[in-house]
Amino acid sequence: MTTTSPRTLGTARGPAHPTDTASVRLQPMGLGESRITGGFWAQRQRANGAAAIPLGRRRLDEAGNLENLRIAADVADGEVVGPIFADSDVYKWLEAAAWEYARNPSDGLLAVQREVTAVVAGAQADDGYLNSVVQVRHRDRGRYADLPWSHEHYCAGHLIQAAVAQVRCTGDTALLDVAVKLADHLADTFGEDRRHDVDGHPVIETALVELYRETGEVRHLELARYFVEARGHGLIAAHGQEPTYFSDRVPIREATTVEGHAVRAVYLAAGAADVAAELGDGELLGALRRQFDDMIATKSYVTGGLGSRWDRESFGDPYELPTDRAYAETCAAIGGVQWAWRMLLATGDSLYADAIERMLFNGFLGGISLAGTEFFYVNPLQLRGGAHADENRSPAHGRRGWFDCACCPPNVMRTLASLDGYVATRDARGVQLHQYAPGTVTSGDIELVVETEYPWDGLVRVRVVAAPGRFALSLRVPGWAGGATVTAGGTTQEVRPGYARLEQDWTPGDVVELRLPMDVRTTVAHPRVDAVRGCVAVERGPLVYAAEQADHTAPVDDLHIDPAAPAASEHRPDLLGGVTVVTTRGRTDADGELDLTLVPYYAWANRGAGPMRVWIPAI
Repeated sequence: MTTTSPRTLGTARGPAHPTDTASVRLQPMGLGESRITGGFWAQRQRANGAAAIPLGRRRLDEAGNLENLRIAADVADGEVVGPIFADSDVYKWLEAAAWEYARNPSDGLLAVQREVTAVVAGAQADDGYLNSVVQVRHRDRGRYADLPWSHEHYCAGHLIQAAVAQVRCTGDTALLDVAVKLADHLADTFGEDRRHDVDGHPVIETALVELYRETGEVRHLELARYFVEARGHGLIAAHGQEPTYFSDRVPIREATTVEGHAVRAVYLAAGAADVAAELGDGELLGALRRQFDDMIATKSYVTGGLGSRWDRESFGDPYELPTDRAYAETCAAIGGVQWAWRMLLATGDSLYADAIERMLFNGFLGGISLAGTEFFYVNPLQLRGGAHADENRSPAHGRRGWFDCACCPPNVMRTLASLDGYVATRDARGVQLHQYAPGTVTSGDIELVVETEYPWDGLVRVRVVAAPGRFALSLRVPGWAGGATVTAGGTTQEVRPGYARLEQDWTPGDVVELRLPMDVRTTVAHPRVDAVRGCVAVERGPLVYAAEQADHTAPVDDLHIDPAAPAASEHRPDLLGGVTVVTTRGRTDADGELDLTLVPYYAWANRGAGPMRVWIPAI
């Protein structure tokens, strides 16, 4: 195994780091340059590092994922178990462990990473191929015999992402050596002048681009471009499969929306955004803009959840957004964040940072228990009284510690561990803050400290600790924050949604205060969303709220809300780990007028998986 001393984390690159020649407006901060040090997200990161990641390591042993790799390496006997993509859970966990090591270095965590990496390396074939289930269970059928369903490229993509994270965070190159050998094998096997085919589940595209960014090997970027461009030309149909599910019905440059399996679709779009950035492909980026805009307008939930159909975990038709049958897979929210982040880097447009905020606080975080160790695979916006838990992923079970298809838990772990990388960016003129959490931001000679109790309070205070003189400080003003103000140098001015950009000569000790209005607001869906016509959703700041049975004696299924009634908010440190609740007036036909108490959607089902609803019929 090849190892080096751990890197200086202030200069190591994060999860998605375009090259200096990429066509992007913004560059992400390096690890250590943007640090979450306290508050809301730090609490979730601590639970993730202290409880979830160790749990994940145990689950991978208990579920047989690691044993599969040992069997493939001929160091253990038996039959492999689990789905054909079982290796990918190991790789996502390795990526989570790497980002967590960057956040909180630990000799023990580093040792476990090296142990698991050795297991992975031992299973690799001499020519670079690696997929334990295919190598053992399907050795007679052979490699790449059923690409729509085999997930061979998908597993390779997650391995490559883990390898890039590991070398950036620890300096160890052992997994990177495996990844390069595997990527070289893929480049020797697939392409326009080789085997003309694509995997049924994208993720290899983002991975190959990031590998190129780490190593400079152009053939890996070219293979990523090929996989993006090859879709939509009948390759999946040639295997006898219906192409919509696989995002293979329409070439990506011609598509106007997202369709099919939600996770597949957003992973593909994220990879295409990476390719567009590295190749300076404005046409491809423009197509992705159109698709993202349409997704947000017609195919995403108020929570930022993506995927409205249990049938094939897919996007539905425009405005097909049922509440109780919403799928809104946790992995889809994660993929949505990844796509939005790449679009933000490419364009600098605040709408992508707004989408990240909505997805993170609601669609993503709803999939994790407050303890960080239980998960939802599916994130509906309503659970009816008497709901029957009819399968493993049903929310009526409550959150679970693992799943038969365990893609979501390690995906959550890697996202939380790498969250510092999604807070801030830089450009030639200065620094941009996109997500708000207590922490530090360092860019060259610029050093900033951020103080806030967001999302409970709308005050964000930025202190200048060090400054080279003149630079531009840009603070995102969310789209919901009409009436926001910014105060600098004793002058207060109202700022519109977008970015409050302050370019001036700065000196240590200067303070900027952004005040975001945290009034309770009601939201009405587009009239074409039949499922919630006549209903409203309640929001405060970045959070979507829900009525949960634990706070009401009347059945939640019978509640009506009065949108004209005054609403109050109160922070309750004793409730659900500390939340701000919203109280307002409503009624039921049986009980007449009554008080409604609403809690943040992300916190539901931490007191048992009882009835809940986000959209409440209006009086």
